[in-house]
Amino acid sequence: MEARETINTGRAVLGIEFGSTRIKAVLIDEFHQPIAQGDYSWENRLENGIWTYHLEDIWEGLAACYAALKKDVADRYGLKLSRLAALGVSGMMHGYLAFDREGDLLVPFRTWRNTMTETAADRLTELFAYHIPQRWSIAHLYQAILNREEHVGRIDLLTTLAGYVHWKLTGERVLGIGDASGMFPIDENTRNYRADHLARFHADPAVARLNLNLTKILPKPLSAGQTAGYLTEEGARCLDPEGDLTPGIPLCPPEGDAGTGMVATNTVAVGSGNISAGTSIFAMVVMDHFFPNVHRELDLVTTPDGKPVAMAHCNNGTSDLNAWVRLFADYNQLVGIEMDMDSLYGSLYGAALTGEADCGGLISYNYFSGEHVTDCPVGRPMQVRRPEDHFTLANFMRSNLYSSMATLKIGMDILLKEESVPLERMYAHGGLFKTRGVGQRFMAAALDTPISLLATASEGGSWGIAVLAAYLLKMRGDKGGNTVSIKEPPLVGISDQGRMKSAGRLDLADYLEREVFCRMEAETLTPDPEDVEGFERYMRDYKEGLIAERIAGEKLQSRE
Repeated sequence: MEARETINTGRAVLGIEFGSTRIKAVLIDEFHQPIAQGDYSWENRLENGIWTYHLEDIWEGLAACYAALKKDVADRYGLKLSRLAALGVSGMMHGYLAFDREGDLLVPFRTWRNTMTETAADRLTELFAYHIPQRWSIAHLYQAILNREEHVGRIDLLTTLAGYVHWKLTGERVLGIGDASGMFPIDENTRNYRADHLARFHADPAVARLNLNLTKILPKPLSAGQTAGYLTEEGARCLDPEGDLTPGIPLCPPEGDAGTGMVATNTVAVGSGNISAGTSIFAMVVMDHFFPNVHRELDLVTTPDGKPVAMAHCNNGTSDLNAWVRLFADYNQLVGIEMDMDSLYGSLYGAALTGEADCGGLISYNYFSGEHVTDCPVGRPMQVRRPEDHFTLANFMRSNLYSSMATLKIGMDILLKEESVPLERMYAHGGLFKTRGVGQRFMAAALDTPISLLATASEGGSWGIAVLAAYLLKMRGDKGGNTVSIKEPPLVGISDQGRMKSAGRLDLADYLEREVFCRMEAETLTPDPEDVEGFERYMRDYKEGLIAERIAGEKLQSRE
């Protein structure tokens, strides 16, 4: 009844995230609990050597996802969803969405998954003395400049997926600072794009001939808690073509999946870290300052409120692992075994727990696409074993699970061992951890660090961006739009001083700690020494065999 009243009076908050394989919408109540959801499955396309999504895919998917949410609300509560207190949009970071003055897309959307910007990324890293990964928007832009692509001179807006959707919903050319930090380096003091890097970029001969001004074409960075615009009439129709949704709803800054993952795992405070494991896999640790050394395996980004973050990001996560599970599903269908996918995943992941700590010598390379961390420009999934290795189902599944984490481990070893970045806690979320006790155990072994899961781990970024929208309401009070501010939930285990602070303006870390996660328990697994040693043996073979992965990418050309 409370959830029904929340929806009926327009106090619910909506979060929408565009993931790589699913668009998901989550509706939360005043206490940040999910009360309805909807989703829509989609896939990126490889067209002319470019990983992309069509614009119509974005809007068809968004409308279908929202329609599924409306249906869930109608089925559960007998209500027509028409009013919201606030909403937020999140999406895959980085990539290249370039528009002209008329708002027309100049070239097909180039997603984070593309690895054809190596020359640009290397030159910019040298120019800035700051690591610029291939997937960053500025690397895509500079590569287009180096390639003398005709469209570059006509760019009026360069943004990310979340920034594009937000722009169309509100008319505002803005971006959450976490997502913006994956477009161009951010100054941790000004919380804007780094002026020294902008000057160096504009002075580069290849750029100077175009008279290109980044400050005019990049979206304005905003921090969590700032109002990023209001849902327009046109934007409301994009979300809800049936016409029930009322415009005027305030939106929080659009964020990337890294930022919403930080929020979903309560890791925006200094010394906290999280792992997101899905189609791509990345880990982030929040720091008190950016370190000066350049590591091409590590990115420097920010939290949604602008704190420095070191991120180990790998293009390839669970895609190959999922492909193997689908193969076993095909076998089940062939022999007449009825088993849903959740049960199949649980059975196969459970078998991996009985495998040898080093996978019996089996090695898997999960590279659907290129992987910058290991200098593999093209992806070719591979299974490698010696004749004397122990080729069992348990070892095979364990090897594929290890593989989904192996490249991440390479980056995290640099961060934790070479840079000695302090880490007090590490939370995990994403599909890899859905089967309890398996991915979590192996990740603890990979990083030799306790790994915790929260009850919200499976909710992921859509819940995270909904929480950021709720934080916006906290910062706004009762001001603006047609909204009603979210009620403050009862605090648990907080001193009187903490209660007085909570009545004022909380920073994001305090807000999450005191008002969102105060009643949530974490399930923590510590590393098993035998698993840690086994993973290290696996990694020695993994690194030695990378030359075969590189040669396969070079010799086995695409069949397109």
